[in-house]
Amino acid sequence: MRFFVRGIAFASLALLAACATRPVPPPEVPPPTPAPAPAPAPTPAPAPVGRNAVETGVRLEQPRTLKQDEAQRALAAFRTSCPVVTKRTDQSLLTRPSDWEALCAQAAALDPTYAPGFFYYGFDWLKVGEGKAFATGYYEPEVAGSRTPQPGYIPIYKVPPDLVRCTQPDGTPGRRIDQTGTCTLYFTRAEIEDGALAGKGLEIAWAKDPVDLFFAEIQGSALVRFDDGSTMQIGYAGQNGRDYVAIGRLLRDRGILPPGGASMQAIKDWIRANPDEGRALMRENMSYIFFRPLAGSGPLGALNVPVTPRGTVAADPNYVPLGAPVYLHRADRHEVEGIWIAQDTGGAIKGPNRFDTFWGAGQEATAIAGGMSASGEALILVPKGTAARALAQP
Repeated sequence: MRFFVRGIAFASLALLAACATRPVPPPEVPPPTPAPAPAPAPTPAPAPVGRNAVETGVRLEQPRTLKQDEAQRALAAFRTSCPVVTKRTDQSLLTRPSDWEALCAQAAALDPTYAPGFFYYGFDWLKVGEGKAFATGYYEPEVAGSRTPQPGYIPIYKVPPDLVRCTQPDGTPGRRIDQTGTCTLYFTRAEIEDGALAGKGLEIAWAKDPVDLFFAEIQGSALVRFDDGSTMQIGYAGQNGRDYVAIGRLLRDRGILPPGGASMQAIKDWIRANPDEGRALMRENMSYIFFRPLAGSGPLGALNVPVTPRGTVAADPNYVPLGAPVYLHRADRHEVEGIWIAQDTGGAIKGPNRFDTFWGAGQEATAIAGGMSASGEALILVPKGTAARALAQP
């Protein structure tokens, strides 16, 4: 058996020697295993938003150089706010009333020529949170009206005496005490339009067009022009406590108006072309605004001082001290860039870096404000030296 095995082995070696003269193909190499695709980078979580600017977090930034005309306009608006900001508690916690006294005294005596330097050197420039700003626009509309009831006209109401702040049994806010003595929500827009306040002597005038009055509510003020040519300036006096709903967003979400195409004029045109659907749409915004006659020549802001066209901005007082300058820059709409004064608030203006720019009255103001939707960055200006206090907060 051993010899037989050796003979087979010898024959095998001879065969391998003979094959050695022919090329031998290389062993087949398996293709490399492809490397796994890198995992997508996680989307960074948005910075947390606190109850005020200090809780949200602030960061000190370098001052910016201002144009002469915008700085002078802002200085004039700043001066009108001074009697209020030196006495008013700041909800943002960035400032105290006494912080503004020296700046207000300087502003009162300042030659407007030096306005750019006043803002550059007199303030700490802060970024609240991420500083990513979104700005819309508002204006002073004109509403055709009557001093007495007319067929088809709708009432413009002053604040009802039963509109109060109270706490409902479940602990949530309410605005009315009902006949049982229980705090409850106030009437909705639909209920008010259907006559919930009729016959109570609350009418200050009557509007010819409900659509114009609806948009006057959104703006917070209006000039009512009567048939005899006389006028009445009306301004915000109160709100029914119901949530504000942006009907332009509803039209976009439902595909009725395209993204970017829901300007104020486009919304008005759609409502007028579809009166029944338009009335129902407006009623989805249950928020209702009450007005009061104004004695001055222009609308008043939340500080109860006249607002300045191209100078006043509405902001959330939890994140921006009312009366403080606001610098908007790096915006995709150049019209909003520059220095503004936070002199107003708004039902839809909530959260840090959300602003509403005021453009005044007239066709140009209506066109700019009605189509304004700008993204950019915002810096808040507070009196020099006060930023250290905010930055020191844990």
